[in-house]
Amino acid sequence: MATPKLLLYNTLSRRKEAFEPINEGRVGMYVCGPTVYGDPHLGHTRPAITFDLLFRYLKAEGYKVRYVRNITDVGHLEHDADEGEDKIAKKARLEQLEPMEVAHYYTERYKTFMAKLGVQTPSIEPHASGHIIEQIDFVKRIFDAGYAYESNGSIYFDVEKYNHDHKYGILSGRNLDDIVTDTRQLDGQQDKKHSFDFALWKKASPEHIMRWPSPWSDGFPGWHMECSAMSTKYLGEKFDIHGGGMDLMFPHHECEIAQSTAALGHDSARYWVHNNMITINGKKMGKSYNNFITLEQMFNGDHPALEQAYSPMTVRFFILQAHYRSTLDFSNEALQAAEKGLDRLMKGIEALHKAPVSAVSSFNVDEIESRCAEAMADDLNSPIVISTMFDYVRLFNQLSEGKQTLTAEDKAKAEATVQRWVFDILGLENEKAEATGGKDMVSPLVTMLLDMRMQAKADKNWALSDEIRDKLTAIGIRVKDRKDGYDWEIE
Repeated sequence: MATPKLLLYNTLSRRKEAFEPINEGRVGMYVCGPTVYGDPHLGHTRPAITFDLLFRYLKAEGYKVRYVRNITDVGHLEHDADEGEDKIAKKARLEQLEPMEVAHYYTERYKTFMAKLGVQTPSIEPHASGHIIEQIDFVKRIFDAGYAYESNGSIYFDVEKYNHDHKYGILSGRNLDDIVTDTRQLDGQQDKKHSFDFALWKKASPEHIMRWPSPWSDGFPGWHMECSAMSTKYLGEKFDIHGGGMDLMFPHHECEIAQSTAALGHDSARYWVHNNMITINGKKMGKSYNNFITLEQMFNGDHPALEQAYSPMTVRFFILQAHYRSTLDFSNEALQAAEKGLDRLMKGIEALHKAPVSAVSSFNVDEIESRCAEAMADDLNSPIVISTMFDYVRLFNQLSEGKQTLTAEDKAKAEATVQRWVFDILGLENEKAEATGGKDMVSPLVTMLLDMRMQAKADKNWALSDEIRDKLTAIGIRVKDRKDGYDWEIE
């Protein structure tokens, strides 16, 4: 079977494009990581899992992938218009800590929780604070090209001049007139020629702790600069994929494109890929909206908006059930449905592993691979991959009843396909099996209780029979009676 060609939606062209890497067999991918001034929350899971999915899929397709995801630990001010306090420095001041203590603590917290979610470690995870020299050099190149100016020790990007020579707003679809209208006038912006110009280097105020020497002043780089400098350092001046959340499209990624084009003469990324947001009551979930749920709260159920705790794999499954470009609204009902769906999927896979083999196969296992491959190649359509798996889980469950059959060869092929798509590419894990050292502890207990129920029915002890069934139902185990026995599943 020929592998379908990967189509990726390129935000820059606003259409799906056939993915063609710059260097055959190799992929360079840069994704904007977190600003580490607080605990990771549910909103952080969307980009992390989306690009983990792409990372896993590209590797499974045989590509050698260099995946770079940055850590922002300096330069991200409270306001996108280059004003306000550094977010990390503010947190440090409030907690009476050194800023790098804050950055280190929350970086480690982020990594810990991403690992719980099955997010693989990127190839390189550079910190903005560790690449000040590279950022200064990049600013120099922009300055020398005539697209930057100095004002009171700070360096600003001349958006109007750049827009005249190139075009500012090609990613977000905005034009400069609209940006002028929408730009707020904030205190301290008198250093700029125009309110929409953005900082490449900021002179540090006397009380600003995080500062480095530069040709212009003791200061720090603008927020947008780190990604231009670090992506090109590790992936070259032209690389394949730049990813991030849709909320970064403007101004962050728009400024990146302008910076890179001004310094290099061209944009650095070929494909710009953006995941959509997780919302709560229709509003973006995030710290700035004060409506976020941390991952620690998700996993222990300690938040007013949560009816229960949700496991890391339930959260991952919840994310993957929606296409990465669609909005995903948080609700307990949706997460509870994901919990049940994940359990049903894992029980179906266990049923496949336990199934007897036969002389003939009653269904075509090759179709699992072809349907999943076609879906994933179509802009990472993970919901269709999951839907396909559920179609076959129904058949896997019927193997033990003798309603379906598989040869030894086809069973091995089905198991390999499930391993590839469910575990290797979707990155799901069987949490219940892992919690018991890979051993299924639930099935024997349920079977024991249902055997007791069968005996109670034989003894015409209807009260005990009903009690066992009702108590199993109460904990989410649905019992289906058959003429010759029973079936059960976790709802």
